Amino acid sequence: MAFIPAAERYDLMPTIDRWVISKFLDSYQNYCQLNKTSKFCDTIYTINLSGASINSDQFFVFLKEQFAFHNVAPEKICFEITETAAINNLSKAARFISEIKELGCSFALDDFGSGMSSLNYLKNLPVDYLKIDGNFVKNIVNDPIDRATVECFNRIGEVMNIQTIAEFVENDDIIAQLKEIGVNYAQGYGIDKPAPLCFQ
Repeated sequence: MAFIPAAERYDLMPTIDRWVISKFLDSYQNYCQLNKTSKFCDTIYTINLSGASINSDQFFVFLKEQFAFHNVAPEKICFEITETAAINNLSKAARFISEIKELGCSFALDDFGSGMSSLNYLKNLPVDYLKIDGNFVKNIVNDPIDRATVECFNRIGEVMNIQTIAEFVENDDIIAQLKEIGVNYAQGYGIDKPAPLCFQ
């Protein structure tokens, strides 16, 4: 909560994004060259991007260079941006997502439902995954309005052929509700706790 705002203030986020991508692709490539049959080599990995990278004309050039340099299939990578970052410059975000998908990567929209016009602008963003904001998910067992909201977002995802991911999934009761609704994937302490990714 202290590091990221400071990095944003001093315009360091694009540099951090590039370091994360370069470091990940290098580690992933080296590991899979030695362990071709490992489950880690047959998994889609999601990398968060900052709003600053979305607005950078040079970032897409950097990304193409990284995939050309590393022997990693773009289909193994899903980039993720927050809803807030997307709506700050909708036309640029839509173009950025389309370019990344042309490379073969997939795209996820994080914290969906947290903005004022979520449903309106979703039609203009060619995303593959919709991550339903955890503030709606965490109370679906006891709050019928939150459950109806999650059902609504999931149904919209189905109509638009976008897979849904629920955030803040903290226990088996929430998992049961999400299965009943038909949400595709879940993320949270009810699934597993965060852990470092170490290719070993």
